[in-house]
Amino acid sequence: MSLKISRITANIGARVSGVDISRPLEAQEVSAIREALGVHKALVFDDVDLDDAGQQAFARHFGDLTTAHPTVGAVDGAPNVLPVDSEQGSANHWHTDVTFVLNPPQASTLRSITLPPYGGETLIANAAAAYRDLPEPLRRFADTLWAEHTNDYDYAVPQEDIDEQKAAQRAEFTSITYRTAHPVVRVHPLTGERGLFIGGFAQRIAGLSVGESRRVLDLLQAYVTRPENVLRHSWSENQLVLFDNRITQHYAVDNYDGRPRRLHRVTVAGDVPVGVEGKESYSVEGDASHYTPVPAAA
Repeated sequence: MSLKISRITANIGARVSGVDISRPLEAQEVSAIREALGVHKALVFDDVDLDDAGQQAFARHFGDLTTAHPTVGAVDGAPNVLPVDSEQGSANHWHTDVTFVLNPPQASTLRSITLPPYGGETLIANAAAAYRDLPEPLRRFADTLWAEHTNDYDYAVPQEDIDEQKAAQRAEFTSITYRTAHPVVRVHPLTGERGLFIGGFAQRIAGLSVGESRRVLDLLQAYVTRPENVLRHSWSENQLVLFDNRITQHYAVDNYDGRPRRLHRVTVAGDVPVGVEGKESYSVEGDASHYTPVPAAA
């Protein structure tokens, strides 16, 4: 194999070269990419020759695909492809994709389509490194916690900033309410690593008030977003980024003055998260079976 993995930072990110991801991959190539993803959490592929069909074919090497999103519309003619478009708003908050459903995606792929002349980076954080950074008493505390994740929450956007278009987008995003309880510390099913499984959709800690929950979540989140744990990816044309959605968070930086910016996202269906004690996540409200099937219990 000519596949080469080059580390980008100490804690997260690697560049993959020597493989043409526009063609069907050999089993050993898929294995090498999956292993690299387990180590580096986010992988960058440069100069890719992919369209929507090719991006989906690449993502399928790692499992079945979800549809584009539980509530938001897909690219025309491509039900598994979500347009991440500046015209639809910017995801400039830390989050892990679709954690408000029972089995969020195991992996996400983002491909550059239209880029602004400056800015528009994507930040990706290593939630396993964040967990390791916690002082031991905080780690033991976090191990016991569960959080409710939901797509229906107070974005704290000033009323004057909500125009008709933004209100319509918000209504679409929350057209079906989802609430799911996940362990705050998730055990990765392949690597066995523990990672902080929180982010923007995590709104309340079980057994705590809203105010208490916010203080605890903010404390833990500060470890996730430490600069040492973050890859700041500057996009180039014909680029694809694959990241492990089970043990990362990401943030789209809104620093491009409203210029056009468009990525296409394809996500790989995931498993039900499991906490330190072996207990699985459970759904509180909302059926996402049209988005991703729940895998059968072993």
